Amino acid sequence: MATFLYKLGRIAFRRRHFVALIWVALLTLAGVGAATAPPAGSTSFSIPGTEAQRAFDLLEQRFPGASADGATARVVFKAPGGQKMTDAAPKAAVEKTVKELSGGSEVASVADPYTGHAVSKDGTVAYASVKYKVSGMELEDSSRTALKDAAQDARDAGLTVEIGGDALSAAPETGATEVIGIVIAAVVLVITFGSLLAAGLPLLTALIGVGIGVCTVTALAHALDLGSTTSTLASMIGLAVGIDYALFIVSRYRAELAEGHTREEAAGRAAGTAGSAVVFAGLTVVIALVGLSVVNIPMLTKMGVAAAGTVVVAVLIALTMIPALLGYAGRRVKPAGQKSRLLGGGRAARTPARPNMGTRWASFVVRRPVAVLLLGVIGLGAAAVPAASLELGLPDDGSQPVSTTQRRAYDLLSEGFGPGFNGPLMVVVDAKDSDRPKAAFTEVTDAIKSLPDVVTVTPAQANKAGDTATVTVVPKSKPSSAGTEDLVHAIRGAGAGITAKTDAKVLVTGSTAMNIDVSQKLNDALLPYLALVVGLAFLLLIVVFRSVLVPLKAALGFLLSVLAALGAVVAVFQWGWLSGLMGVEQTGPVMSMMPIFMVGVVFGLAMDYEVFLVTRMREAHVHGEKPSQAVVTGFRHGARVVTAAAVIMIAVFSGFIGSSESMIKMIGFGLAIAVFFDAFIVRMAIVPAVLALLGRRAWWLPKWLERVLPNVDVEGEGLRAQSPAGARDADPDADPDGQRELVRA
Repeated sequence: MATFLYKLGRIAFRRRHFVALIWVALLTLAGVGAATAPPAGSTSFSIPGTEAQRAFDLLEQRFPGASADGATARVVFKAPGGQKMTDAAPKAAVEKTVKELSGGSEVASVADPYTGHAVSKDGTVAYASVKYKVSGMELEDSSRTALKDAAQDARDAGLTVEIGGDALSAAPETGATEVIGIVIAAVVLVITFGSLLAAGLPLLTALIGVGIGVCTVTALAHALDLGSTTSTLASMIGLAVGIDYALFIVSRYRAELAEGHTREEAAGRAAGTAGSAVVFAGLTVVIALVGLSVVNIPMLTKMGVAAAGTVVVAVLIALTMIPALLGYAGRRVKPAGQKSRLLGGGRAARTPARPNMGTRWASFVVRRPVAVLLLGVIGLGAAAVPAASLELGLPDDGSQPVSTTQRRAYDLLSEGFGPGFNGPLMVVVDAKDSDRPKAAFTEVTDAIKSLPDVVTVTPAQANKAGDTATVTVVPKSKPSSAGTEDLVHAIRGAGAGITAKTDAKVLVTGSTAMNIDVSQKLNDALLPYLALVVGLAFLLLIVVFRSVLVPLKAALGFLLSVLAALGAVVAVFQWGWLSGLMGVEQTGPVMSMMPIFMVGVVFGLAMDYEVFLVTRMREAHVHGEKPSQAVVTGFRHGARVVTAAAVIMIAVFSGFIGSSESMIKMIGFGLAIAVFFDAFIVRMAIVPAVLALLGRRAWWLPKWLERVLPNVDVEGEGLRAQSPAGARDADPDADPDGQRELVRA
């Protein structure tokens, strides 16, 4: 591995024009594809294998067109104080609004509140249902404007009017904080390298990689049914790992220059050593992201695969374009230990050799490993305590900020019709195999009416064939409550008895039932997913480190950090701690997919730091250093880079906390805090403490396993035979080749 990447790095350095041209061409091709591709439609949300999905599919077959994927809106009216919606003035305003709403070219139907029994019992609240011909994401701005204008006209008539439903849905906005995250990353890179040019290389290559990845996702969005959050996630992960991987290689390049190697040789060695770590770190991220497919939720699978593709691009760019750009930069990138007086200009001066912060910290940990280990484990354990109160759910209008019209419409409907009105259940009765379908429909309706927590049960509505019917059930409790979940299970339990008596199948669906099934499916998939991802990565790390205990320690450390991060997510988004600082206007259950998604992404990212930091220790140990000294050596060379990489990744993820989409906001915060815990507590404190306690046993590998495992040579031992004559130079800056190439370019 190291030898191949060494040769690849030298080729990219020498053939820099060709390499740069290839990547620019790929970026251009992806950009043209994104610009010319048809716009993505509304993402279909299907959950194969769940009862709610089976019922939805059955409705599509037995009630053609009834479940069309068109946008919906609920225009909710409230009468002024002392009046009712049935009074003459409010009724006239509502009827005028309904007439205005019916005139849109994209409107399929509008249900009048007075003919559709959509007025509350006390007469103070009413609503009009609007159905559109196209999905919410495909709805033209003119239709949204007409909807808002109609509501405003009713407000001008003295009514309180709010709009719910997905007709007002729009693509998520990330806000200015995403740009701030990139600016922070740039500042960290400048401080790390002491040069604007050296700092700009990781940013440039990361942006190119993200551009290729996101443009490709956009180009394929319509054909592959990719949602708006797919490209956002791809950019989030791709930008973070792209900067980190380039940072690793540029840092190693500067270290090789300080050893006296020529620039081409240093580029080859950086690709052979740090590049090997980048390849295996990238593989762990890809395994974790692609592994999301085992959950069998198409949306989650597409998000994972798209993000994994962006990570692959980031790895390839780091291995090829970084050496090429280093060739263009020439002497402007200084050896480690030198910094430009003017951050990129002027003559550099060497700083006196003295132990850096990483060396001093590692020496401290090696002297007091037990105290550091206990403090780290106890601290993460305390942060993980809120995770015991984790409540899962999927967002609806009730989780929107109170400042939005969707949330105010939700509250008005709860006030007028009860909390459960916002989450009605749809019961589908499949009586195709029953001899008495009408009797089965009646029996289902009577059985549901007898259940607790039920407010309303509508009469069964049969299809034209008379073999299938739907029954709408309005619970007493709000959609995300335990009472509504218990009601869903009770209806399904009663349905089993009805099936035994009448041969009619009873299925419960609707958004509330779908959310319950999704949560259960994700919970059931968590342990198999953990076993698959951690197992594959464990085997990969055994190959990398040629040790059994080091990968085991890495996996256990990851579990600590991800539990602590979940605890922080619960504290902020569910309990409301620091919610104002994070811009969380409405607390509630944590998204159902958050734990399993967080496990996948954080595991991959955590292994980045593990691979880069511990391969340096492994390299020192292979070259003859004692285990404790190898830990210190690994930190001397890697701590500064890993610290910078972690700060950059935290800054990039934190930038997405400003998103208007609650899912993106929660993912951004969760990943940022997880990287903080993993990088600075697990990898910087617990890892060196454990390795110091284990000593030589840390690198133990059974003889039979050592014979079986391939030797990937991540530590670069095979590069000693690859050094050509004249590969070393007392002063790399004295070699003008790089500068001549820069001028020639």
